[in-house]
Amino acid sequence: MSVSTASADTATGIDGDPRPFVVGIGGTLRAGSSTEKALRQCLSAVERQGGRTALFSGEDINLPMYNPHDLERTPAAAAMVAALRAADAVVIGSPGYHGGVSGLVKNALDYIEDLRGDATVYLDNKPWGVITCAYGWQAAVATLGQLRVIGHALRAWPTPLGVAINSADPIWNAEGDLIDETVSGQLEMLATQILTFAAAGRASS
Repeated sequence: MSVSTASADTATGIDGDPRPFVVGIGGTLRAGSSTEKALRQCLSAVERQGGRTALFSGEDINLPMYNPHDLERTPAAAAMVAALRAADAVVIGSPGYHGGVSGLVKNALDYIEDLRGDATVYLDNKPWGVITCAYGWQAAVATLGQLRVIGHALRAWPTPLGVAINSADPIWNAEGDLIDETVSGQLEMLATQILTFAAAGRASS
């Protein structure tokens, strides 16, 4: 599965590529987690449908605790913020830990505060896709709702479809391939909605 890693050029949008740029953030510190795989699947669908992507997952978002009074940024934090600044849309993936968003993902999202003084404040008018994974429906759905609320607080537009995945079901095979057709279709539809709304946002700007 091919999902781009943001370079300095693609993150800042200075490479002249006209395709919509979608940034994915999430996963866990375990490489190849269900949440990371779902994010990659969605971003791959974005690329198949004509977008370009960057994924920040695992160690990419293992960032210092966000401190609004400390303006120093690690290279990883600076790269993520630069990508978000250039993004036409974002898609967030979080595991459901104890019924809510993981600390790792929430801390990464707190860095969006760095965009408060931009001409486009936070993620104003940008599509916000949400994917959640948990071992059971309750935590997956509760976490999805929390991420929607966070998106609203950041002035983004949550897509009509959010994808909640019950990891207790056989979603992936032993090789890590997605075998659940319903989840596959939902992730494809989420990519479509993200790109559709990104195009509409560009047209209105």
